[in-house]
Amino acid sequence: MKMAATDALLTESVLGWSIFAIVLLVILVFCWVYIRKYQSRRESEVVSTITAICSLAVALITSALLPVDIFLVSFMKFPNGTYKDWAANNETRGQIEDTVLYGYYTLYSIILFCVFLWIPFVYFYYEEKDDDNINKCSQVKNALKYTIGFVIVCAALLLIGAFVPLQPPPNTNATQWDKMQYLVEEFGNHGLAALSFSISSLTLIGMLAVITYTAYGMSVLPLNLIKGTRSIVYERLENTEDMEDIEQQVEKLKSKCEDGRPLSTRDRRNLQDLETKLQVLQRRSRHLEIAERNCCTKVGSALRPLKILLGVFFILVALLFAVALFISNLDKALHSAGFSSGFVVFGTNLTNPLNELLLALQPVFPLDYVLITVITMYFVFTSMAGIRNMGIWFFWVRLYKIRPKRTRPQALLFLCMILLLIVLHTSYMIYSLAPQYVMYGSQKYLLQSPVPIPSPSPGNQSTPAPSPGNQTTTSTRICDANAPEDQCTVTRSYLFLHKFWFFSTIYYFGNWAFIGVFLIGLTVSCCKGKKSVIEGEVEADDSDVSDDDY
Repeated sequence: MKMAATDALLTESVLGWSIFAIVLLVILVFCWVYIRKYQSRRESEVVSTITAICSLAVALITSALLPVDIFLVSFMKFPNGTYKDWAANNETRGQIEDTVLYGYYTLYSIILFCVFLWIPFVYFYYEEKDDDNINKCSQVKNALKYTIGFVIVCAALLLIGAFVPLQPPPNTNATQWDKMQYLVEEFGNHGLAALSFSISSLTLIGMLAVITYTAYGMSVLPLNLIKGTRSIVYERLENTEDMEDIEQQVEKLKSKCEDGRPLSTRDRRNLQDLETKLQVLQRRSRHLEIAERNCCTKVGSALRPLKILLGVFFILVALLFAVALFISNLDKALHSAGFSSGFVVFGTNLTNPLNELLLALQPVFPLDYVLITVITMYFVFTSMAGIRNMGIWFFWVRLYKIRPKRTRPQALLFLCMILLLIVLHTSYMIYSLAPQYVMYGSQKYLLQSPVPIPSPSPGNQSTPAPSPGNQTTTSTRICDANAPEDQCTVTRSYLFLHKFWFFSTIYYFGNWAFIGVFLIGLTVSCCKGKKSVIEGEVEADDSDVSDDDY
């Protein structure tokens, strides 16, 4: 029996690694296509391209770890609530749980490396490259000088997480040596807590990115699919009329100086503005002509009904997320212990539609895992849509635009860094949407309930009393907070999210902000008209040379 269980575990491991290799290949291909689509052809560099592709791949792989975590804890048990042969041993289950936990720490360590060292170094390296009078050695030295600041911040976060204990020393009258020894022991016992604290700190920044970009992307992506783009024929006609009108104004201004008289300062300024607008309109005319001949535009027009259906589906999903998040936060506000507990609620006290949907799909394998994977990918892709539509901002200053074939290497590095931070917060967002499912997956357990003993009838006092072995009955229940600890395995993601209560408190208020921004973005997107078929391709601050990318 033990040999059969080992063989089954080995076969499932080989199958799992094969699926992982296929998924990894698909992710790398997608990242390469995505980066190449938006990368500027004139400013593309090998190192920045590889950095952007690898960082985006790390973000997608990390986002896929939560469904894997839920799948593994669920796969240990049969639908009837009993453990499978290979998972019946507590030691085996512990090894699997530790493997998932180490997977989280490995990917999160890579994210720390990317955010605090690799991406900043490459970014500052290419910022220094803009100076033509600097050599390679000076570029590297200056980039390292600026990157040291990020490394210092990372080291400070690690030290805070390692040396600041969550529990006070047991003996308040201890000597300085005892206190120092206690801190050293805390560092040894909580070395992983240092990494957790650093990741949680980055997750706060990711929360701001989710509130800004993901909330807006969830509203703008479906509505853009539903509304579609303006007609190319109409746009070309309108653009031609605008060109003719500006040309007439230019000729009118130039006619003032036909007799040799110079133009006034005001007229010269107006003439310069009109000529700039005319150049933009001429570039728009060229781009509209290219778009009209492009086969992708024709295919997009043919797929218009499908886009409308996808848009309706996405807006329904977004509204479902908003309702589920609202109910989850309301549940925490009503039934949690408040600030001191991080608004943590064990189980669900209010009916959460998304959580109930995932639990209802459990009997039909693997619909619940497919849905949780789709939810995770939906957050990532709506975040990418939000960044693409808004661009990269620092408060009210717009730093970079994300446009097909015109995005600078620095903008792509910023894009990947923001996505890495967003992915860190995605796990908590999904936990807020479906707390019970993210905590236990599709696990069930056996509950033994006492059977009521029938009392003997008054007319028959000789009825024998029931035996003690017939006084309990066994039923199958879905795992929740009331389940016995040895019957249900909690996902590693849940334990990681609730390691520090004060971060959970901030995340709770961040969810309310997310709902507000989503509703505002939905209102703004509904009021806006259709976007141009060449949206973002032509801007007033572009140069004519940039048209060579097309």
